[in-house]
Amino acid sequence: MSDRFELYLTCPKGLEGLLAEEARGLGLEDVREHTSAIRGEADMETAYRLCLWSRLGNRVLLVLKRFNMKNADDLYDGVNAVDWQDHLEATGSLAVEFSGHGSGIDNTHFGALKVKDAIVDKLRNAAGERPSVDKLNPDLRVHLRLERGEAILSLDLSGHSLHQRGYRLQQGAAPLKENLAAAVLIRAGWPRIAAQGGALADPMCGVGTFLVEAAMIAADIAPNLRRERWGFSAWLGHVPALWRKLHDEAKARAEAGLARPPLWIRGYEADPRLIQPGRNNVERAGLSDWIKIYQGEVGSFEPRPDQNQKGLVICNPPYGERLGDEASLLYLYQNLGERLRQACLNWEAAVFTGAPDLGKRMGIRSHKQYAFWNGALPCKLLLIRVQPDQFVTGERRQPERERGSEPSEPVVSVASEPARLSEGGQMFANRLQKNLKQLGKWAKRESVTCYRVYDADMPEYALAIDLYHDWVHVQEYAAPRSIDPEKAQARLFDALAAIPQALNIDQSRVVIKRRERQSGTKQYERQSSQGQFTEVSEGGVKLLVNLTDYLDTGLFLDHRPMRMRIQREAAGKRFLNLFCYTATASVHAAKGGARSTTSVDLSKTYLDWARRNFSLNGFSDKNRLEQGDVMAWLQACREEYELIFIDPPTFSNSKRMEGVFDVQRDHVELLDLAVARLAPGGVLYFSNNFRKFQLDEHLQERYAVEEITAQTLDPDFARNSKIHRAWRIQAR
Repeated sequence: MSDRFELYLTCPKGLEGLLAEEARGLGLEDVREHTSAIRGEADMETAYRLCLWSRLGNRVLLVLKRFNMKNADDLYDGVNAVDWQDHLEATGSLAVEFSGHGSGIDNTHFGALKVKDAIVDKLRNAAGERPSVDKLNPDLRVHLRLERGEAILSLDLSGHSLHQRGYRLQQGAAPLKENLAAAVLIRAGWPRIAAQGGALADPMCGVGTFLVEAAMIAADIAPNLRRERWGFSAWLGHVPALWRKLHDEAKARAEAGLARPPLWIRGYEADPRLIQPGRNNVERAGLSDWIKIYQGEVGSFEPRPDQNQKGLVICNPPYGERLGDEASLLYLYQNLGERLRQACLNWEAAVFTGAPDLGKRMGIRSHKQYAFWNGALPCKLLLIRVQPDQFVTGERRQPERERGSEPSEPVVSVASEPARLSEGGQMFANRLQKNLKQLGKWAKRESVTCYRVYDADMPEYALAIDLYHDWVHVQEYAAPRSIDPEKAQARLFDALAAIPQALNIDQSRVVIKRRERQSGTKQYERQSSQGQFTEVSEGGVKLLVNLTDYLDTGLFLDHRPMRMRIQREAAGKRFLNLFCYTATASVHAAKGGARSTTSVDLSKTYLDWARRNFSLNGFSDKNRLEQGDVMAWLQACREEYELIFIDPPTFSNSKRMEGVFDVQRDHVELLDLAVARLAPGGVLYFSNNFRKFQLDEHLQERYAVEEITAQTLDPDFARNSKIHRAWRIQAR
């Protein structure tokens, strides 16, 4: 074999430039960059050194041959012409990886099969022995890349990907690969900082990947020193003496590095479930003397080893995939920025984020940004000098008041140096405070602790914002397709930044959901599973809401006037609540002295919730909860009621009901069945929130029908008169 080889090194997309620089430093010559790869020339010693020392590469491929091919036969012939007896025993094992297409190769499986057949046929001996296939731990891993009609046939010297260092057997939900973490550290200037004796802290360390990679860089530990099996271990071209020399040199360098006084490297993680896995990873890497991991929240993060120590704060905040993540992530970034300004003055910071718009909300400027890819997700690395001239801070208005009361004169607080609201955010905050001032007196007078304080008053901020005692529930209406998604996202972040300040609510008590057109029962389906209920009150009735687990909260705020009307009219009456949801109207009827209440719904979950609402108010014996399809239940019912309330869904289907309910199509049959259950002189209240709904005109020929929509809107819904429509119906 030749003394010099063509080598390909693959890497994650975006790391090509860094890998080329690293590879040159390790001896690779004539380096050229490709997409997710570099190539160059080197001797065997450099090839081994790249395997051992590359922190950024995935694989080191030694090119055996290049040849042109027009079809599958050319592929077979080109591979078969190689002297495979120089590389693999006839009784050995191999695995083949194939990438690319064209030249008659339609899929990679077929291409790999052709390559395998060519190798096996070449090595089959007179005794009939031939190599076997072992995809996990083969003696030889062969790679063929087809590119524009040229086949590049290589041996994979690395075996398993080089990012698999061996220390991280336990990981969190979305960990960074080790080589990507190393690249982020290098871009962040950690080698320079470490050489100066600087410290490193990660306030969201997960299972410690940044920490371990940083310590290995600082202690001069080859990233793959502990790997026992390589792609060249059973290769016949392997030179063991040369490998042992390089490995012994790397081992000596690591021992010398670890003998030096350890740098101050600390990780903090809020999730207690990740603490021990992180510590286990550190111990497997042999770096327990260098790295310590503690449980801690970002809001209380304070890295200072001592007042004079400086260094690098590095983190990879979560990206957010669940309902309501926008709010929690915005406040996470705001808290991170606040802690950097307060506790890390004159440090450097590196924030690796899949949501760079959120990075702008930290209240501190980045002086440099780098584009990366985390798998298929585009990311940015924000580099920050934590110095006062980089801070973006300002005054925050903090109205001191009790919930529901009129705000006092705003006071200025600069102690925590909050991020200044944008012009749009301040305008939005002003509107919220104005609405709160107007509605606060009314809510206090009416003993209401949950009400809507904003409902898309400003079209560019398409949100509905409800107060539930000391919680804020935010619903983001889906933006029209004509709106630039980036602008819509920026406005959402402006609004979320303004809400805690304007309403004087802790950030942790803001819940956001996205409301779009729902099909079937989707709006009633579970979105989360926190199971956290909050008690609110209206008109002397206590009710339970859940702000996190479902799109709706268990209480339709716009129906408050209807519930209060039912409470006033229920005394001594038998009350029927159809499509009862969590039976809040039934609880009001019981509060008003109803003789009995019957509540019907298809959902066991919501009937259980209704039972809790009754129990919370001390009601039980007279209140029936019936699970069933309302239409079928009415057809079977023979009882009479003096007061009936129906608020059906626009559309509903379920495995437990017959057919599909459509309020426009089925409301006549529904009302006929319900009016038949009215006692003489009884009243039926019917409402729904389908914007295009039209009450059938023939109903007025049979019944006394009065639209009462205007009478069922409280001041908090005066801005949205189309939130629902309501009618009062009696038999003639």
